[in-house]
Amino acid sequence: MNPSFGLLSRDTRSDWVRLRTLILLRWMAIAGQLAAITVADRIYGIQLPLGLCYLAVGASIIANLISIFVYPENKRLSEFEAMLTLLFDLSQLSFLLYLTGGLTNPFALLILAPVTISASALELRTTIILGVLAILFTSIIALVNVPLFLADGQRLTVPLVFEFGYWLAIVIGIVFLGLYSRRIATEIRSMSDALLATQMALAREQKLTDLGGVVAAAAHELGTPLATIKLVSAEMMEELQDRPHLLEDARLIREQADRCRDILRSMGRAGKDDLHLRQAPLGSVLREAAEPHMGRGKQVEFALYPGPGGSERQPMILRRPEVIHGLRNLIQNAVDFARGTVWIDGEWTDRSITVRIVDDGEGYPPQVLGRIGDPFVRSRRSAQDLGKRPEYEGMGLGLFIAKTLLERTGAELSFANASDPFLAPEERTERCGAIVELVWKAPDLVAPDAAPLGENRPFEV
Repeated sequence: MNPSFGLLSRDTRSDWVRLRTLILLRWMAIAGQLAAITVADRIYGIQLPLGLCYLAVGASIIANLISIFVYPENKRLSEFEAMLTLLFDLSQLSFLLYLTGGLTNPFALLILAPVTISASALELRTTIILGVLAILFTSIIALVNVPLFLADGQRLTVPLVFEFGYWLAIVIGIVFLGLYSRRIATEIRSMSDALLATQMALAREQKLTDLGGVVAAAAHELGTPLATIKLVSAEMMEELQDRPHLLEDARLIREQADRCRDILRSMGRAGKDDLHLRQAPLGSVLREAAEPHMGRGKQVEFALYPGPGGSERQPMILRRPEVIHGLRNLIQNAVDFARGTVWIDGEWTDRSITVRIVDDGEGYPPQVLGRIGDPFVRSRRSAQDLGKRPEYEGMGLGLFIAKTLLERTGAELSFANASDPFLAPEERTERCGAIVELVWKAPDLVAPDAAPLGENRPFEV
């Protein structure tokens, strides 16, 4: 994964708000404000300072018109621009409430809208600023406002306790809705980032698989011309025994042909798009997934056995990139945290295939055991963590990617600890660390029995 992925996501997050979206919401607010003012004046006869009220609404109209004609339709606001836009809406609404009775006006509840929008789309600092200003404006208009008078000149009042309760409800609403919207929006953004990272990991694994096939095809196709070069160079060496300077050139040609053969042999094993490589025994797939981590100083042991009613023969399973990449991530995690040994067990029956990955480390921390598989769950690393795993810079994405990819293949994953982490080291069993168990229904993973595979097909490059 690109380490700058998270930084890229955070830097561009403030540009998610489109100006046209806020303009549309403002038009809706303007229509509602004009309707409320008209109904209050014409139908209920409430005496309002209509000039100032229409001036406040007109300011919003002018701001909208300027935004429409000055900025392009696809304009996206920066963090500061979005904050100023929402601050203008908050100030305009507060001024209008000041002119229409303060908290005796039931539409004072709408002061929650700018803060909620900020909590959903902007950074925490901006939301805190707008929230504090909203509470401040609410408190001011509760104390200082233009009172409302009915048609007969009677002042419209509410009991003081109700007015205080309404103020307290708005303040609590600002805090609660701000926190709630912020938490939900953060989780949605984190999941979106993590799913994008999953797609990137799967695309990378697919490219590596395709690249391996292309290299294998190249090794197969170049085998004949390299053999011809080697044969001709050997014949030239026999004929040029009396010409040492030419003999060295012929020997160099043969050596370079051998070098090309060795390079291609190390890069690929098969020949073409071998249909047999699309499926493999369960043990082979497990070893392929664990291969990059076999030489990292930890012992990796495999155990393959049939379950109750299972055949003695290992099942042939599909070599899907999602399975290999997901298992590889889980095995990497086990190797990273194991003290010395990782066990990979494969069990099969006629109905299911089970894979268990166990290590002898300290197991999962109890505080995160219930959240394993969620992205971005790791906190800042301590000095102790740095000493145990200095190369690790994870944020929970590895397990999330593995879990997501494997679940796409039909696997059910469960995470647990093999023993109580609070036991003394001498009281723990050999397999005392983390356990990951994966269970597939047999039809989801087992390669279907098919007719003869047919001829291999060359890659189209």
